[in-house]
Amino acid sequence: MLRALLTAGAVVAALLAPATARTEEAGPGIPPLTDRHGRVLTLRGWNIEDKAHRGEQALSAITERHLRDLRAHGFGFARLLVFWDDLEPSPGRYSRGYLRRIGRVLDWAERYDVKVALDAHQDVFGPAFGHRGIPRWATRTDGLPFTAHPDDWFAEYFEPAVQRAFTHLYEDPDLRRAQARMWHTLAARFAAHPAVLGYDLLNEPMGEQRPGEDLATAARRIERDQLTPMYDRLAGAVRAADPDAWLFVEPTPVVGEGVPTGLGRVHDPRVVYAPHFYDTAMEAGADYDPGAGWIAAYERAVTVYPRRYRVPVVVGEWGPPDSSLPHMSLFYRDALASLGRYASGWAGYVWCYGGGYCAVDGAGAFRPHKELTAEPYAEAVAGTVRSAGYDSGAGVYRLTYRAASHGSRVTGLSLPPGRWRITADGAARVVGRTPGRARVLAAPGAWVTVTVRRG
Repeated sequence: MLRALLTAGAVVAALLAPATARTEEAGPGIPPLTDRHGRVLTLRGWNIEDKAHRGEQALSAITERHLRDLRAHGFGFARLLVFWDDLEPSPGRYSRGYLRRIGRVLDWAERYDVKVALDAHQDVFGPAFGHRGIPRWATRTDGLPFTAHPDDWFAEYFEPAVQRAFTHLYEDPDLRRAQARMWHTLAARFAAHPAVLGYDLLNEPMGEQRPGEDLATAARRIERDQLTPMYDRLAGAVRAADPDAWLFVEPTPVVGEGVPTGLGRVHDPRVVYAPHFYDTAMEAGADYDPGAGWIAAYERAVTVYPRRYRVPVVVGEWGPPDSSLPHMSLFYRDALASLGRYASGWAGYVWCYGGGYCAVDGAGAFRPHKELTAEPYAEAVAGTVRSAGYDSGAGVYRLTYRAASHGSRVTGLSLPPGRWRITADGAARVVGRTPGRARVLAAPGAWVTVTVRRG
């Protein structure tokens, strides 16, 4: 999560065969995400996490219910937080138990047909500073000071010891090799798992601000000179074990302030740009201000990179800590409309059962206004999408596409709970309905319109 940057001093499954169909763009100049069969993917889902448990209890807070409920509410994507400090508690010794527990979560995801991105998560670098992520043995501070900020943990990123630890991670040859080995270990273990869509190489990376640098300038330099070569290194480590998965690359969280990233090209054919979507005012507890122009500024900034380098976009985290405030209904509507213009998908923060950021309460009911995230959508389109969108007022989702001439002919729809009527015009028909799911089979090359109506 991105929290209180302002107080930290910032401005800031039948008939599937390899397909050959062309796909239109998710936004002007932005290509779509696709699966191994060439179908155009839309990801809608949530982060799932267990930050509280470590060692033998790691991931124990994630249960089968998380994946079952995700799918039951119409979501087919999960961003699973995993921690290097749990995977490799001492140099070169990887935890078989932790790998088994990751595998167990992935097995549940496969059972409920949820695609997963494994996220190498860090908060304030890691355990050396009271958080999770990079192991203590990989934390080097040169003796610089660190002061905890219990009421504003994001401010801890600006402590000298934390910033220097990032510099060593990016620059020290032995830590570079260790990070690459960690990713090779994960990819080698899970490359063949059907639930794995890709790997998020480092959550919310930060770095060291130089004297006289403002935060935006520092962020662009860190992204250009340190993050880009890091992602190239980690891509090579993953590809030695997994040739197919998508690689999710993140800028610094400063993009949330409408600052275009300084990331360069990552030299891999399957890269996803995966920024986060947090407003500092809302993170500090304020209501959404529709007149502030934050969403428009974010959209302008965040689309620069994917247009330049022709990569799809999936927003890896978003959502306010208090969704009950008066303008939050408008926030969700504005945010979803914006995301729909350029992103192939998103993962809200976070699927848990309680208050705050949690998507649902203890009984499993959506917290205020978060039910707006659950709407019909096409998870996988076997063809070229002309248009797709949901009119929440009318309760109508409409998809128009030209079916692929070769390969897969099955388009998959995801439906939230409720009664939905589905019709398919043109040379297509609905060939399967299960709770929350539907499939449409189209004749090769045909133009098709699918309409989903509530009621």
